Amino acid sequence: MTRISKEALVKEIEARARSHDRLLVGFAGAPGSGKSTIAEDLAARLGPGATVLPMDGFHLDNDRLRQMGLLHRKGAPETFDADGFVALVRKLRQKGTVEFPTFDREADSTVPGAGQIGEDIRIVLIEGNYLLLNTPPWSDLAGLLDLQIRLDVSREELEARLIRRWLDHGLSPDAARARTRDNDMVNVDYIALNSRTPDFILAKE
Repeated sequence: MTRISKEALVKEIEARARSHDRLLVGFAGAPGSGKSTIAEDLAARLGPGATVLPMDGFHLDNDRLRQMGLLHRKGAPETFDADGFVALVRKLRQKGTVEFPTFDREADSTVPGAGQIGEDIRIVLIEGNYLLLNTPPWSDLAGLLDLQIRLDVSREELEARLIRRWLDHGLSPDAARARTRDNDMVNVDYIALNSRTPDFILAKE
């Protein structure tokens, strides 16, 4: 397991892509680690043949979570359609265009088929919290990803970022701290305890 800079990671991905019809790069990190922003930046550096596939479109809908008694834990591993996500990653190995669901944060709901990966895309940066989990069905991703990257941010910084995120969403300071402590940080700790070793850790800039 080696630390790597953004610049070196771009070169690593480009080199590996030469020997693949389509390179699948898993980009994992805890909630609040900045995965989406960094994955989009990397895709821009890699050019038009690269795109980002977020895991967020596989949130189970709120009605289903209410039935399961898990609405308060939305964002935890068990609140995603993990089987559907793994099936989509497996489908990326096939030729042709692949559609995927996206997540509308304003509506707090998924949008089926709103995203698309064309057959001309040769590098897919797949970003999500649970790509490195060693528990099924998430663990099936280990055999599907060509390269596995983890973004490391300290627990203290994650907590501060997550509280700030909930404040920005309009929660009171007390509610933001409670939401972070009782849900987000539980997920952060679960990831730390149940993840396999990545190929590279992306160095913090």
